[in-house]
Amino acid sequence: MNTKKIRISNHLKEHATIYIFMVILFLTGIVFGAIIVNSMNFVQKQDLYFYLERFFGQIAKGEQLEHVKILQSSFLYHVKYLMIMLVLGLSVVGLPLVWIFLFLKGLVIGFSVGFIVNQLGMKGLMLASMAIAPQNILIIPIYIAAGSISMIFSLTLLSKLFGKGMTQPIREPLIRYISIYAILICLGLVAALLETFVANEAMQAIIRAFYK
Repeated sequence: MNTKKIRISNHLKEHATIYIFMVILFLTGIVFGAIIVNSMNFVQKQDLYFYLERFFGQIAKGEQLEHVKILQSSFLYHVKYLMIMLVLGLSVVGLPLVWIFLFLKGLVIGFSVGFIVNQLGMKGLMLASMAIAPQNILIIPIYIAAGSISMIFSLTLLSKLFGKGMTQPIREPLIRYISIYAILICLGLVAALLETFVANEAMQAIIRAFYK
């Protein structure tokens, strides 16, 4: 157990720059998402809010969201996103797309939270805290870790192809790379469960309380 902790600690120290870069990239996406909300004009906000209000109205009337569908949709979304990042990491040339994917993930979260808070004020902040935050507390580190691991593996491939390590086998790093992604996908299932049974239930309770 201590050996694993030491290996993880050494890995984080060795690749700290990459992890910091990915965190900054993700945070930049969040900031841009919030900026987009503030740059929208009144008509655009009202058009978008119309669909949000209709969704809230359906929930307030007692319409139940099916847990199985939510769980399936959420988990498949995470699996697809992570598998794309895995393949991009394997391709080496797809590394810039990994950065774009991570940036876009931050942008979507920043826009979603920013729009809800912008339109609903404190109620929106409460809704975002209960309906968006629970699963993202887990899913954000998962995506940052996925992007970082993809970048590390791509750089490892490049060093083996063009550097001194080109004679060393790629099998061990490849197995480790895929194993880490398998763990991240399992964690994605946990995030999907949080979204389905915690965030979703909290969201419905808050919306019904708002519309009483």
